[in-house]
Amino acid sequence: MIAGLRLIGLVLLGTLAGPALGTGDRETEAGRTLYGRYCATCHGMQGAGDGPTSEIISIAPTDLAGLSAAQGGVFPLERVVRRIDGRDALIAHGSPMPIYGAFFEGERRVEIETPEGMLEVSPPVLAIARYLEMIQGE
Repeated sequence: MIAGLRLIGLVLLGTLAGPALGTGDRETEAGRTLYGRYCATCHGMQGAGDGPTSEIISIAPTDLAGLSAAQGGVFPLERVVRRIDGRDALIAHGSPMPIYGAFFEGERRVEIETPEGMLEVSPPVLAIARYLEMIQGE
């Protein structure tokens, strides 16, 4: 399991390295891959909250494809990043995403601008957030 996480981390870092970091198709594709592996089991591949385990958990997963619609057409990037990386804990996730631990934290951080101000984030978390931003309204 740990070796698998290391391999994913190396693949992700290789995918995100270079001038397109923070933007573009490589980042959203990396986000799609990470989302499929870590999030889709509950939230579903389209983010509708209908993943295969959604029926057996006690708290219904959020419709992640409808986040912008619920916020008047604005994607809540900072809130999404903070939920994924555990800074804003969710009871349904058992507080910070315990299954992913240090992989999502990472040592490397990038700084992004949000409507709320500058925010440091690890590349895997940013990639998932950018993927979620891409699937809004699907």
